[in-house]
Amino acid sequence: MTPQARLRRIRYWLVFFIIGLVLSGVTAFPLLTELRWLDGLLREAWVPAPAALVEFIGTVRAGAETADRDFPFLAYGTDWLAFAHLVIAMAFYGPLRDPVRNLWVIHWGMLCCVAVVPLALIAAPIRGLPWWWIPIDISFGLFGIIPLLIVRRHILALAAAEAAPAPVSSPASA
Repeated sequence: MTPQARLRRIRYWLVFFIIGLVLSGVTAFPLLTELRWLDGLLREAWVPAPAALVEFIGTVRAGAETADRDFPFLAYGTDWLAFAHLVIAMAFYGPLRDPVRNLWVIHWGMLCCVAVVPLALIAAPIRGLPWWWIPIDISFGLFGIIPLLIVRRHILALAAAEAAPAPVSSPASA
C-alpha cells in the first residue's frame, strides 16, 4: 500500500471515530427529550424490546423528569459530559494532520477505550443499573477501540516506510 493510500485510510478511520465522539457528545445535551422519545417508541411497540428494557428506560425517564423538574442543575453534569466528548474529539485533530508525530494520541484513545470496562463494571452496580446494561456500556469501549487499532496499524506502517532508507540507484542504472 502506498503512503498516500495509508494516509487516506488513517484519515478516513479518524474522521469516523471523531464523528462518533461528536455524536455521542451532542446527544447528551437533549437527554430528557431523547429519553421521552425512546420511551414512547418502546411503549408504543414501534421498536420491539424486552420488557426489562422498556421498564428500565421508563424508570430512567421518570428519574430524569423528576430531576429536571426539581433539580434542573443536575443536567449541567450531562452538559459537561457532552463537552468532554467534544473536547476529546478535538484531540484527534493532531493525528488527523500528522499521524506519525501524534501516534501518542491514538494510544491515549485506546487506553480510554479500555478504561471504559472497569468503569462500567464498578460504577454501574454502585449506581443501581441492571446487570444487562453493563455490556452495553462496555461495548462503547470495545467498538471504539476497533478504528483506533486500524489507525495504529497504518500509522506504524507509515512510520516504518518513512524511516526506511531510500533505494540507492547504481551508476549503471542511471
